[in-house]
Amino acid sequence: MSDSPRRPWIVGVSGASGTPYAAAVLRGLLTAGEDVDLVVSRAARLTVLDETGGPFRDAHAAEDLRRWLARGGDGTPDAFEADVGRVRHWPAGDLAAGPSSGSYPAKGMLIVPASTACVAGVALGLSKDLLQRTASVTLKERRPLVVAVREAPLTGQTLRHLVALDDAGAVVLPTSPAFYAGAHRLQDLVDFVAGRALDAVGVPHALYRRWQGELSRGPAGPMP
Repeated sequence: MSDSPRRPWIVGVSGASGTPYAAAVLRGLLTAGEDVDLVVSRAARLTVLDETGGPFRDAHAAEDLRRWLARGGDGTPDAFEADVGRVRHWPAGDLAAGPSSGSYPAKGMLIVPASTACVAGVALGLSKDLLQRTASVTLKERRPLVVAVREAPLTGQTLRHLVALDDAGAVVLPTSPAFYAGAHRLQDLVDFVAGRALDAVGVPHALYRRWQGELSRGPAGPMP
């Protein structure tokens, strides 16, 4: 009897600042035993280089991804161990890639982080690269799509694009960390946002402490 077909979550990384968010989401999916397809836009490669100090290259995707996922949110190298064997990388320029078709058996997609240019492209259905095309496919197939927008402040035009995505069925998730979970480190804030993204698609995780209806005591006393 053959194994069941691979059904990955697709993670798209656009050029907005926030590569630690993407790394935390990827680690969370892998920890949950999920298969992952990864699309890193061309603009995102510059952000990865700037925020991690290392490149992301098609020809060395596994090596570069392993280094990226091992890095902590505060820049500490080798803060995590990451097995990237369940990740399949697709070049952003490959519009014939598997995820470009609705018949490709994906569970859904998370765009983390999502730049305003990416938001506009997906809202308008431009499909200028594989990331945008895959997001359009995810919407038309009525699969879960999480758009973790990372920008401040937001213009009226971007807000209208976000409303259009919400109307189309996407979950608009601003990368806004909360403090009620008892954050003491930068990584805690990163993990909160990543955890909320995983919550939106029903993937179990232990990235943050959930609210239980009781005040907790932080370093400065009870939280308001």
